[in-house]
Amino acid sequence: MRNRFLDDAPSILLRGYDAGPRIWTRAREGARAAPMRLLGHAALFVRGTEGVRVFYDDDLIARHGAMPRFVQETLFGHGSVHSLDGEEHRHRKATFVEVTYLDEQVERLAPELDREWRAELDAWLEGGRRSAYDAAIGAFGRACMRWAGIPGTPDAQTRWAHRLAQIVDGFGRPLTPGFVAAVLDRVFSDRHTTRLVRAVRAGELTPPSHTALHHWSWHEDRTGRLLAPHVAGVELQNSIRPMIAVARFVAFAAKELHDRPGWRARIHAETAERGTLIGGPLATAFAQEVRRTAPFVPMLPGRALRDIHLDGQQVPAGGRVVIDILGTDLDDAFWQDPERFQPERFLEHPDYETLEAFIPHGGADVSHGHRCPGEKLAITGLAAAIAALSDPRVEISGEGLDVDRRRLPTRPASGGCVHAADHTRRSES
Repeated sequence: MRNRFLDDAPSILLRGYDAGPRIWTRAREGARAAPMRLLGHAALFVRGTEGVRVFYDDDLIARHGAMPRFVQETLFGHGSVHSLDGEEHRHRKATFVEVTYLDEQVERLAPELDREWRAELDAWLEGGRRSAYDAAIGAFGRACMRWAGIPGTPDAQTRWAHRLAQIVDGFGRPLTPGFVAAVLDRVFSDRHTTRLVRAVRAGELTPPSHTALHHWSWHEDRTGRLLAPHVAGVELQNSIRPMIAVARFVAFAAKELHDRPGWRARIHAETAERGTLIGGPLATAFAQEVRRTAPFVPMLPGRALRDIHLDGQQVPAGGRVVIDILGTDLDDAFWQDPERFQPERFLEHPDYETLEAFIPHGGADVSHGHRCPGEKLAITGLAAAIAALSDPRVEISGEGLDVDRRRLPTRPASGGCVHAADHTRRSES
């Protein structure tokens, strides 16, 4: 396919989340595919259920070599599962499923999340001013590291969690200080997890057999060889870093809760009745709607294995196919009134994996496709944060909730400032 358009990569970096809508102006209204160029390659921009079916078909699309190197090496790590295809991908993905997707793993993490968010709530009530975003980094980081069998003091775990959060914060902004910080934090994290894996293999650490540290230290490839310690450490990070990245959704949740006091009251009543921050249906539905509507990962690229035709557009083998993540999550051909924030839609359809156009953490089947196996952990953690933020003893400030759509990835500027409510402070004085 040849087209007259300039390369879209600079526009994506400069325009951020508004680059996608500009690409769609090249096609008819409601189109499922639009022409583009990406890093010198002919490309096809796709969305909706039709785009999902093409993009996540392993007979049509490969991941290896499609992701820009600065993203692959910084965010996912060298040699990670995200660059694999076919049987090699499925073999390694099976360990991720065992480590993060099974219900017993979610059940192990749940009490850790409840504990950490109650501690953050207490810190706000005692006068703390940490933003919802910063609180989430620490809470998710400490909970996940204990769950994963990673040793360390709470302070050390919090510091490393902030390094992992910086990797997510800076990977999409090359040639900026944030990107440099992300690269340095990647180097630190790779060295740290490599040392952990080597310590386990040397018998100096003995994590429980159900933990991520144990699984990745002893993971064998398809030929029966242990992964290189560096690669095993990268996959250990990929078992916990996505959870820490959910802190960005927590910031968006704070914004939505501030704007919807009625929902805050409903979620608090549910939490008080259930006696736990974990698993409330209202909090979970609110979390799902945050994931659907919040701008996070705008798009993902793949490499066409054969000529692909979709909705009157085509791309040759070797070209790129790019799935519009946000455009699919807001596709009016699938979602009723998609721009409206409406958590009720997930009360009506609680089995989110059957919603083909709901892909904030990837699409298709978890075991054999590219849907993130840690999605259930992310939903549990985000819902717990929402339950904590709905406590009437704390207030969410309306200041700093603006969102810069040009920044990748973005979040409300303040992260969602939280403090003890005035009536709480008065009652304690």
